[in-house]
Amino acid sequence: MNARTPRVVAVTGNMGAGKSSLVAWLESQLDMVPFFEPNDENPYLADFYGDMTRWGLHSQLFFLIRRFRIHKDIDARALAADKDIVQDRTIYEDAEIFAEHLHKNQLISPRDWAMYEDLYATLRREIRPPDLMIYLRCPVATLVRRIKKRGRSFEQTIPRAYLTSLHELYEAWFARYDASETIVIETDRVDYIEHMFDRHELLETIRSRLGRSR
Repeated sequence: MNARTPRVVAVTGNMGAGKSSLVAWLESQLDMVPFFEPNDENPYLADFYGDMTRWGLHSQLFFLIRRFRIHKDIDARALAADKDIVQDRTIYEDAEIFAEHLHKNQLISPRDWAMYEDLYATLRREIRPPDLMIYLRCPVATLVRRIKKRGRSFEQTIPRAYLTSLHELYEAWFARYDASETIVIETDRVDYIEHMFDRHELLETIRSRLGRSR
């Protein structure tokens, strides 16, 4: 049994940045417990990409509530388990990036936005931040290529301007984020799946931040 307290790592980044791949890789390399993003569970997602004004609030409320449950499940698992945990995206991004984009572009009404912000503030007070946040930074041109390659049908019509807006919001959010330690990975330059040096360097960095020996 591991005597140290399990640590929680969150992986953050824009659509197509490689979050799920990194979560799966850390699961295999460091024997971490994974919590993946609930995209496939969102019944509004395909409708949202077709009509953001009509379905934006519905989709964001689904993600906010489901993500809160994931955070609470992670908190409970961290208390009971002897393994570190890795999480695909956090509640902070749901509100401060994706919902904020809709608000900035008047796709959520001021009245609905006030309600959403109040709910987010309430839920945020009930969770603890991760011990380590890994930000996958990725140029928009690379995101477009990766999204096209992975072939999810509802993503193929996403405007480049939408990804650009999200990228700018991610950069601004990460610049002010101070709730935990952070690591930045330039994902168009670092290949942690295929390149041995990048893989070794990243694992050593994460082990060091988590206080783990080999």
